[in-house]
Amino acid sequence: MAHSKTRANDGKITYPPGVKEISDKISKEEMVRRLKMVVKTFMDMDQDSEEEKELYLNLALHLASDFFLKHPDKDVRLLVACCLADIFRIYAPEAPYTSPDKLKDIFMFITRQLKGLEDTKSPQFNRYFYLLENIAWVKSYNICFELEDSNEIFTQLYRTLFSVINNGHNQKVHMHMVDLMSSIICEGDTVSQELLDTVLVNLVPAHKNLNKQAYDLAKALLKRTAQAIEPYITNFFNQVLMLGKTSISDLSEHVFDLILELYNIDSHLLLSVLPQLEFKLKSNDNEERLQVVKLLAKMFGAKDSELASQNKPLWQCYLGRFNDIHVPIRLECVKFASHCLMNHPDLAKDLTEYLKVRSHDPEEAIRHDVIVSIVTAAKKDLLLVNDHLLNFVRERTLDKRWRVRKEAMMGLAQIYKKYSLQSEAGKEAAKQISWIKDKLLHIYYQNSIDDRLLVERIFAQYMVPHNLETNERMKCLYYLYATLDSNAVKYVPFSTSCKIIFNTTDASSKAIFSKVMVITRNLPDPGKAQDFMKKFTQVLEDDEKIRSQLEMLVSPTCSCKQAEGCVREITKKLGNPKQPTNPFLEMIKFLLERIAPVHIDTESISALIKQVNKSIDGTADDEDEGVPTDQAIRAGLELLKVLSFTHPISFHSAETFESLLACLKMDDEKVAEAALQIFKNTGGKIEEDFPHIRSALLPVLHHKAKKGPPRQAKYAIHCIHAIFSSKETQFAQIFEPLHKSLDPSNFEHLITPLVTIGHIAMLAPDQFAAPLKSLVATFIVKDLLMNDRIPGKKTTKLWVPDEEVSPETLVKIQAIKMMVRWLLGMKNNHSKSGTSTLRLLTTILHSDGDLTEQGKISKPDMSRLRLAAGSAIVKLAQEPCYHEIITLEQYQLCALAINDECYQVRQIFAQKLHKGLSRLRLPLEYMAICALCAKDPVKERRAHARQCLVKNINVRREYLKQHAAVSEKLLSLLPEYVVPYTIHLLAHDPDYVKVQDIEQLKDIKECLWFILEILMAKNENNSHAFIRKMVENIKQTKDAQGPDDAKMNEKLYTVCDVAMNIIMSKSTTYSLESPKDPVLPARYFTQPDKNFSNTKNYLPPEMKSFFTPGKPKAANVLGAVNKPLSSAGKQSQSKSSRMETVSNASSSSNPSSPGRIKGRLDSTEMDHSENEDFTLTSPLPGKKTDKRDDSDLSEIEKPRGRKKPAITDSEEKLSIDDLNKLGQEQKLRGSQRGRKRPAVVSESDETQWQEEKRLKDDVIESEDEQNSPPKKGRRGRPPKANNGSTPKEEPPAKSSKRSKKKQTPAAAVEEEEEEEERQTENIEQKPKGRQNRTTKRTQQSRAGRSKQAASKENESSEEMDVFQSTSPVSDDIPQEEVMEEEEVSTINVREIP
Repeated sequence: MAHSKTRANDGKITYPPGVKEISDKISKEEMVRRLKMVVKTFMDMDQDSEEEKELYLNLALHLASDFFLKHPDKDVRLLVACCLADIFRIYAPEAPYTSPDKLKDIFMFITRQLKGLEDTKSPQFNRYFYLLENIAWVKSYNICFELEDSNEIFTQLYRTLFSVINNGHNQKVHMHMVDLMSSIICEGDTVSQELLDTVLVNLVPAHKNLNKQAYDLAKALLKRTAQAIEPYITNFFNQVLMLGKTSISDLSEHVFDLILELYNIDSHLLLSVLPQLEFKLKSNDNEERLQVVKLLAKMFGAKDSELASQNKPLWQCYLGRFNDIHVPIRLECVKFASHCLMNHPDLAKDLTEYLKVRSHDPEEAIRHDVIVSIVTAAKKDLLLVNDHLLNFVRERTLDKRWRVRKEAMMGLAQIYKKYSLQSEAGKEAAKQISWIKDKLLHIYYQNSIDDRLLVERIFAQYMVPHNLETNERMKCLYYLYATLDSNAVKYVPFSTSCKIIFNTTDASSKAIFSKVMVITRNLPDPGKAQDFMKKFTQVLEDDEKIRSQLEMLVSPTCSCKQAEGCVREITKKLGNPKQPTNPFLEMIKFLLERIAPVHIDTESISALIKQVNKSIDGTADDEDEGVPTDQAIRAGLELLKVLSFTHPISFHSAETFESLLACLKMDDEKVAEAALQIFKNTGGKIEEDFPHIRSALLPVLHHKAKKGPPRQAKYAIHCIHAIFSSKETQFAQIFEPLHKSLDPSNFEHLITPLVTIGHIAMLAPDQFAAPLKSLVATFIVKDLLMNDRIPGKKTTKLWVPDEEVSPETLVKIQAIKMMVRWLLGMKNNHSKSGTSTLRLLTTILHSDGDLTEQGKISKPDMSRLRLAAGSAIVKLAQEPCYHEIITLEQYQLCALAINDECYQVRQIFAQKLHKGLSRLRLPLEYMAICALCAKDPVKERRAHARQCLVKNINVRREYLKQHAAVSEKLLSLLPEYVVPYTIHLLAHDPDYVKVQDIEQLKDIKECLWFILEILMAKNENNSHAFIRKMVENIKQTKDAQGPDDAKMNEKLYTVCDVAMNIIMSKSTTYSLESPKDPVLPARYFTQPDKNFSNTKNYLPPEMKSFFTPGKPKAANVLGAVNKPLSSAGKQSQSKSSRMETVSNASSSSNPSSPGRIKGRLDSTEMDHSENEDFTLTSPLPGKKTDKRDDSDLSEIEKPRGRKKPAITDSEEKLSIDDLNKLGQEQKLRGSQRGRKRPAVVSESDETQWQEEKRLKDDVIESEDEQNSPPKKGRRGRPPKANNGSTPKEEPPAKSSKRSKKKQTPAAAVEEEEEEEERQTENIEQKPKGRQNRTTKRTQQSRAGRSKQAASKENESSEEMDVFQSTSPVSDDIPQEEVMEEEEVSTINVREIP
């Protein structure tokens, strides 16, 4: 090829062969054709072609002229750019262009051409790619380092490349761009802020989302240049974060987003920046701290992040933000926890303590999110959360806010279903969360209807899913019930209260309204529910189809499948597609959920029976389910027993009854007992419909009644009464042989006959009236109670387990119970048998349980007999005809049983007292006995007594609200009327000997405050003034028990003054006008003397300093500390005589008229319905009420007595000479008699006592400390604690009890006795052996630690409420943390009718 050679220095342009001159005189097409040839020539040249380089130098300069750089045609510009790129390659390292301006123009020109890379489908794309490849490979832009405007050039290049990159580009394009840009950063002397911004802006989330490829390009660039660019990144963040120079960059506002992205790209980019974040975490600017926290949450929580281990100071500083004062910051920290737990299980230990504090955060949203975080992690993998974290969720199930409680409950339910029900993580995981089922069911004891409804829903959806096939569902229920604790099984998930109401037929408007009111109390938001229920009743009247569906739903024969169809049809009919949110429909759904039989029908009972039979036959999966076979069978029968109350009709099948007959013949007593109870509850039609069952059952019942265990004998009698029409004949066949075979010397074979005869006497008193009276007179009293045949074991203990009680004492206890049942069956005192029995019982109390006073009975047996006698009086007092004949002296003596020296006597007697009061069976004066509990030395007993008192007061107030028509019985219902009874009882306290004694008056003050604190917690309708008026009126009367006894009256007035000072110190409204004039009971106080004005102050002056001002503590609703008092659900009798008290004026006085109070009940108030158990709880007494003042030792040693009630001439005696003689002997021995005589302390004993006080840890006790009699103490009462500390006594374990249906009076009495027996049987004993005596100092230190811990907990939780109980309770008692501030105990009771 020939060349037209022209020397470069001649200034002439030499073109490649075949290329003519390129100028503006030729067409565009021709110019493009010629340029392509030039491009081809330069493309083929290399750096070693010196001659050609010289030859085409002028052409190179010509191509850089403005004519080409500013040419309007893009093809021309592209070809020129390709030429220029090759020129830089060929002439490297020295470019033929020396002018800085020209170089700038050229590179800006090339940069502009790179925009053509954007269109990957363009015909010219390959040339654009060639251009990029060429300049990247040659690093042409490095020439610009020497230019002043290099930053502008580089910045424009970066912007261009970031703007053109897209998903159409292949990996080569991406690589060349990175090569081109990285060379500028790595080989340059500096990186300007503008250039840095051009890179970093692509990491900002908004840009990142718009152009993912630009983000990837920036990410690759930063990874490639990490070491070189790190100082400039550090400087940027230092300027913005530390110096606050936000104006240096437009990216200053995105600084935290950039840090996160850079950390994710390469953590080395931020080596010097992270310490700056630690500084920012401590900023005073809330928003700035929040931004840093959000940033670090993402950095620490990222899946592969190792930041926490690499930078521990920053991690610790971040954890400190969990306690930040700014709520959104704490919230952000809590939200981060779930990601951290899921991605970094190793950090769970660090997070646990901080989440614990936040679970008590005063902000509801934070507590809620703590639950969400833990549950989210647990649902992913149970191994991610430790037991402590799950326990935080457990605590929050009793949060005071519904939203938090709901989240915690639902979270636990989901965890339980996944790992326990579906066993997704194996048996170990299921075992780890086995407590969840018990905890969720314990929540049913709370007052809020929302909680209870949610528990029902959880039970139906997560614990025993209703959509399972029948056999699977019953198997699930069977093993669930077998593994529940004794408290959880009390919750019966098959609610029937609303169904019973719907099934009633009274259609009067008044009856319908009352039913609507009861139903609304079983639904959320009773106010709205009432309006919706009224609307629903109207719908039922108008729509026959809905009415028929509802009738089928509440029918006892409705199956689970039918129920689903009915609910579906009703909701479909009431729904409105145009109204997505329908509150009315939601409320009706709640109602239908409560009444629809989703679990139990006849088919389900049959399947459950088959499951029990499998366990009996040994073919069940008991071991696989982790349940021993015996436990499974027993639990299955217990479950069937519960269901027999709620679904009796579902048991009516021959197969079911035959299986139950087989259970009766089993050796396990509990199984046989349960089977008998099921027969009693469901066997009403056996005689008619199943004659073969009747024939097989009758001889079994006869055998059980005559020779079976006592409890089975009792149930056998009640089965005969419930099932057979010929009950009189059957009773006679049992009674006659038992009556004839009674042998007072054979104790072992006396208990069952006494139980059987006692229940026959209660169920058929008229049938055996004469023989029963003779039996009681000659055998029970003379041969059993008044004879001590076998001397008892000598021991200093006051209580022993049942198996260690002497057989003779057990027989005597049953004899007392038999007498009580006989009287309860008669329900009259025509033969004066009640009077004589009460005299006998009070004589037992007077003699400390040793009726004959021969000293043969051991101390534990005496405790049992005292308890039996006191309980018998309380039982008889619940019957109006016997309450009327109990004298004041007998009542006062009975009251002292609550201060018995034996812990178990005090406890069980208090339980029986509470049960009678809570059902409104016991008259109001028996509530006054609770005041004496203030003297109990054991803190838990005082706490439990206070809580029972709160519950009883609330029951009465709620009853008055719901029954406005009972205003004529206010004297027996209004809680404030307990004050006169309390004052009278304390005035006759045998410990109150010296009228002006300061220590004794302090005791009186404590007892009064124990009652008044609860009564005065709320001053509704000026009740404080009403109480004050009552106390003033008492001072204008005289003691009806001794109106002429000056000392007795002085005691009464002194106690009144103590009460008045308490009221004045604790209330600011006491001086207002009383709403009504109070009525005083005529049996206790004489008529006021109008001519007598008693204004004298009977208190000694120094007593005034003990009345400290302050408001009473409110009674809160809380969870479990001690043995709960569960009660079977019996309806209180409606007779007015049951609750009336004879008064000396009109009984219509009512300071508050609570029955007329309108408005919605708050969800935290007592909320209960017919035949439905509910729980009311209260806080522990405050510190003031817990403190006990020490009595003077010399005063304690002085003998104090109690007057024995005199036997008046008008009283009839039992027709037993011995009893009359005994009564006379007791009378002659003196009216002053105490429960226990003070021990005689010898000099050596005194020395030993002083030595014990000096030693800290001297172990000298060989007897049970709890029941050892005190060396010095008040008569008949437990000793006071020193300095407020209490003797270490172990509260007994709980007893288990299920809810019951409405029963006949006889059945009610029978069920009460069953529960009493259970409570007595379940008293837990301390292990024998040596016990460490807790010294005074040890007790004080423990108390101090306890107070310190409680204080610390309150501080950390601020308003928060849920705290774990720290009381000494047995493991089977639910440690119910609660909805306010302190630990408490649960009381399970039945609603008042």
